[in-house]
Amino acid sequence: MITYPFTAICGQEEFKLALTLCMIDPGLGGVLALGDKGTGKTTTVRGLSHLLQDIPFVNLPIGATEDRVLGNVKLDVLLNEKRLEIQPGLLAAAHHGILYIDEINLLSDYLMDVLLDAAASGGYYLERDTISQWMESRFCLVGTMNPEEGNLRPQLLDRFGLSVHISTPTDKALRMEIVQRRIAFDTDAAKFIKKYSDHEKMLEAQIVAAQNFLPAVTIPTKTYDVVTDLCIRHQVEGMRADILLMKAARAHAAFHGQNTIREEDVHVVQNFVLSHRSRQTPPPQSSSRESKPSGDKEGEPKKVRTI
Repeated sequence: MITYPFTAICGQEEFKLALTLCMIDPGLGGVLALGDKGTGKTTTVRGLSHLLQDIPFVNLPIGATEDRVLGNVKLDVLLNEKRLEIQPGLLAAAHHGILYIDEINLLSDYLMDVLLDAAASGGYYLERDTISQWMESRFCLVGTMNPEEGNLRPQLLDRFGLSVHISTPTDKALRMEIVQRRIAFDTDAAKFIKKYSDHEKMLEAQIVAAQNFLPAVTIPTKTYDVVTDLCIRHQVEGMRADILLMKAARAHAAFHGQNTIREEDVHVVQNFVLSHRSRQTPPPQSSSRESKPSGDKEGEPKKVRTI
């Protein structure tokens, strides 16, 4: 399948960063993207999965049955060969990859609970008749939704580690750049992909390096103070936000090759963690930045620093 390059996507910088942080530290629990249709959310997620090459990308349909999601017993094998064989579901297929759900707010509450529990625990039990089998399922859960079509229950919303708000860009230069890049890709995909291949490799190397470097990043005592103050100020419930804000800041530091978290790392990622949990402030501004598209001259993608 020909996939639009992740590094060629402009106007989605915060969504791209949130996804990248979850790739560096899967313990962040996934990303929820709220906003308009037609803003490239699915293209962005597919681009990331292709960037990291070997990781699975599983698109879970809203109407998927429980058996398709969780798995079941192969009845034909059981009846004809008198042996038990499990047909893995979409959750198991997403192991070590990305599980993507568009219009996630329309998914049944039961399946949503199962998905979030699996995302948090790294797997789930497949219960069928006398069978109880543990299925490994460590994945990055990415959900997209338009709040105008219904909201998630607050307790489910809280289970998403990070969230971003996406709206249609209004900056003229940015809209023109998005269209120009898409037309170029549709006209000659091979040429367009080759143009961004070096940038794709650089970013992939940076993410892999950050994954390996993550455990070495130290957390200064001052950072705990900063994180705690933010969470108290935003009046969040429970301790999940404190923990996730610290993890997101650590992943951001690792992404930039830092061996310690700086206060700047906390402030860069705070909206990802607090925007859907805060009782104090209004939602953050759209992740579609009202600025010129990132890139070097002639619309080329901005170079990323490898570590």
